[in-house]
Amino acid sequence: MLARLGDRLSSLFRATAPDPFVIAVLLTLLTFLLALWRTDSSAGDLVASWASPSDGVWKFLAFAMQMCLILVTGHAVAASRPVAMLLRRLADVPRTGAHAAAMVALIAMSLGVMNWGLGLIAGAIVARDTGRSLTRRQIPHHYPVLVAAGYLGLMVWHGGFSGTAPLMVSTESGIRSVLPAGTELAPIPIDETLLSPMNIVITGGLLAIGTLGMMLMMPKSGGQMCASQEAGTDKAEDKEHKPVIVRTLEETPVVNLLLATLIAWWAMGFYFPSGENAKSGVLHLTPNEVNLTMLMLGLVLHGSPRSFIAAVEEGARGCAGIIVQFPLYAGIMGMMHSSGLTAQIASAISASAGPSTLAPLTCVSAAVVNLFVPSGGGQWGVQGPIVVESALAAGVELPKAVMALAYGDQLTNMLQPFWALPLLTITGAKAREIVGYTAIVMILGLIWTVGCLFVL
Repeated sequence: MLARLGDRLSSLFRATAPDPFVIAVLLTLLTFLLALWRTDSSAGDLVASWASPSDGVWKFLAFAMQMCLILVTGHAVAASRPVAMLLRRLADVPRTGAHAAAMVALIAMSLGVMNWGLGLIAGAIVARDTGRSLTRRQIPHHYPVLVAAGYLGLMVWHGGFSGTAPLMVSTESGIRSVLPAGTELAPIPIDETLLSPMNIVITGGLLAIGTLGMMLMMPKSGGQMCASQEAGTDKAEDKEHKPVIVRTLEETPVVNLLLATLIAWWAMGFYFPSGENAKSGVLHLTPNEVNLTMLMLGLVLHGSPRSFIAAVEEGARGCAGIIVQFPLYAGIMGMMHSSGLTAQIASAISASAGPSTLAPLTCVSAAVVNLFVPSGGGQWGVQGPIVVESALAAGVELPKAVMALAYGDQLTNMLQPFWALPLLTITGAKAREIVGYTAIVMILGLIWTVGCLFVL
């Protein structure tokens, strides 16, 4: 029954919701009209705020680049030969379809906690290879369940080490970017967000729910078997006729290792600081440190610059939405801040929700907003200022409010096809085949998360 309900809800959403870019444009228009109606700002003032180089459409340029690099470097690591070989070996381990679904879900979610790009691509690869292995060994299974399990990394990513909101508030510049001019707040270290007992409990529970849920949803009698062997198979590389010296430089591991060594030198100083370096160490992780670390791993794992660049180019195809939509979200935030609309919404929320209900309400509202603003970074830009000001007004601990937004954002990724495109390309599956299963896990995860926010 739940599978049919999830399928109907997702089918309705896919049939009625336009492209995320169209939604971003409509949200821009809605914000403009709301600010005209509810505040004293003139149309000219709002346009100037929207186009402001410091607080308008161009405010998220660095932020957008950080999000693109998280996706691209995660893809590069997942697509490297050593990782691909490891995933193929793991694909031969399960002896039943149910165990296979549990394994794929656990791998995808564990890697998603490390890096959402890595979890997305590795989850897709292990789902595809596990399906092929089960088919070859004639073990009954339902392939869409495996693909759904491979997508679960996006249900835990925002509580992990590439989570946008907790990483952004860990730095002075990051937390300042979502505050009105003149407002000052101290950065929130990740031991109060990502490494907090609350996040460990909630994320651990989601890992268990996803793993057990997919195992129980795998039909014992099997069903649709693995997609064709050609699904997501890498095409043969076209050899260009280049001078020997050029080919040698592109195919030697020395070039990769030179840059990786430079990054490793930096990493030793950052992760293992000596003396009184207060801005180093794992507790001070930001998107920049995460991306440099993933870049180093990608360079080491790929045998040559040619292999690394090919993986990066493939991963960069998923960045189009980030590149085009982030300026629009920054413009929305600029209009909301300058007009005072953010403060009005925050006051209304804090007045209707008490200290015990603000975090659960934030989680549920973030889950709804994510259906229309599918990028976690874009959602943080639009909803983050409201969450911060609401928490301050209601007297709620800011780390808990930030994580509540993160949880809501990640949960409805299971209904949102925006980030599923790379997974569907690799596995050869269709969104309508998997979303009924991911919707069930999402419902269970939402119940768990909201319940924890009430009691923790």
